[in-house]
Amino acid sequence: MPAEPNTDLKELLAVLDLTSADDDVFVGSHPSKTPIRTFGGQLMAQSFVAASRTVAEHLPPGALSVHFINGGDPARDIEFRVHRLRDERRFANRRVDALQGDTLIATSMVSYLSGGSGLEHSVEAPTVAEPESLPRLSELLNGYEKVVPGFVNAPHPIEWRYTNDPAWVMRDKGGQLGHNRVWVKADGAIPEDPVLHTAMMVYSSDTTVLDSIITTHGLSWGFDRIFAASANHTLWFHRPIRFDDWVLYATSSPVAADSRGLGTGHFFDRSGQLLATVTQEGVLKYFPSAKR
Repeated sequence: MPAEPNTDLKELLAVLDLTSADDDVFVGSHPSKTPIRTFGGQLMAQSFVAASRTVAEHLPPGALSVHFINGGDPARDIEFRVHRLRDERRFANRRVDALQGDTLIATSMVSYLSGGSGLEHSVEAPTVAEPESLPRLSELLNGYEKVVPGFVNAPHPIEWRYTNDPAWVMRDKGGQLGHNRVWVKADGAIPEDPVLHTAMMVYSSDTTVLDSIITTHGLSWGFDRIFAASANHTLWFHRPIRFDDWVLYATSSPVAADSRGLGTGHFFDRSGQLLATVTQEGVLKYFPSAKR
């Protein structure tokens, strides 16, 4: 008997199917399961889709850089205003302002470039276990429902397979970890649309990228009093993305200072090719308790 379709994936695809409200103006909704603020990955993915719907199909994305300005209200739709900054045969640039009423939530810069063949090299993918041999996220959350209820109750349109202990398991064992490596892919079928495949990777890039900041110090969400909010997020796209097959998201943190932390990451396909590079700066506050 075939598995039931993932309703969270269905909702995410609906959220990414923006409504055209005017010339270069799109409106996006929220899924039924939301945190207290609009999830940054959703906002980035919707901004990317809005920009891409105004660009010639032959131009692949080069980079996406987002600055988060105000928290979004999940009870309200978001308006995405696309500004066409440049259009050439092989280049395009867009700015996308995400607004709720008069409140600017985020501003994104998106570049597109058809560069052609040239020199190639990249960092090597880490050696990890194959995703099919690893436990599902639901198994790793079993027994930790009261520790990380936000993760348990969040939508799960993406299938995760951790190659290392996730933060809450690591913390429970008393360990520390300077990196995080997790296989991800859409948890079900998605349309044959390159924009959607890339947008879903953009959505996923906002998960686990800050984890290495706290696991480096042996901390975890849920166990420790930590406040974190994304400040800015950038992706560079190196090769076409297929997100209906496993890709490895390998992240680490080079620095934390002044209550800010930087997470960096790479997406690799199963053959080891580097697909995209990620950086995210987060505002991060840790309030240590008397006992640990």
